[in-house]
Amino acid sequence: MGNFRFQIAVSLDGFVAGPDQSVENPLGVGGEALHDWVVELEAWRRSHGLEGGEVNASTRVVEEREANVGATVVGRNMFGGGPGPWGDDPWRGWWGDDPPFHTPVFVITHHPREPLEMDGGTTFHFVTDGIESALERAREAADGKDVLLGGGANVIQQYLAAGLVDEFELNVVPVVLGGGERLLENVGTLKVEQIRARRRTSRISSTASSHRTARPATFGRHEPGRPRCAIGVPEKDFS
Repeated sequence: MGNFRFQIAVSLDGFVAGPDQSVENPLGVGGEALHDWVVELEAWRRSHGLEGGEVNASTRVVEEREANVGATVVGRNMFGGGPGPWGDDPWRGWWGDDPPFHTPVFVITHHPREPLEMDGGTTFHFVTDGIESALERAREAADGKDVLLGGGANVIQQYLAAGLVDEFELNVVPVVLGGGERLLENVGTLKVEQIRARRRTSRISSTASSHRTARPATFGRHEPGRPRCAIGVPEKDFS
């Protein structure tokens, strides 16, 4: 059975989205800056049907995230469309007709809806009976591959609190949001085993900043309910 894992960008002060989130501004004020480094990468652009882009030390981060994924789990906010019933003309996601998942995607929601089949191998399945049911269905669909937890913060918190996450990677971006949606809240007493810290080359206000690199831990038995964690700083000139 594959791992249940997530990878997410987080600000220096611990936020994964800025304040005042809305349908028009889903990442909140300043939240887009968390992802500037990734949308410039060729690997990310290719997965979204776009051409061009950079290849640098952060390319491997995107490639590893997308490797060996057989299914994805997301929350209602990540899928989008606002709260409440779906309505007569239901939301079809942020990503157009060919979403970047190319796997079955299980959307956790309180409101039932028929599966939504898209181009490129993505089908959204709407799960109304909780996080464990969504994960069970995703594991079955993944057929031995990894299940990716796509977000947002609330559903990640629920899975961490339930002890169901095997591994996660935080991409720490040198941005201070000052408010918004924190990642590691409401997760109880979370015990985490760090397995690596990636080295990146970043500059803040034209000052070189280096980051310590830890060698990957060697595992025997992995303690259930204790997720493994990797930390990286994306490569980008933040001057």
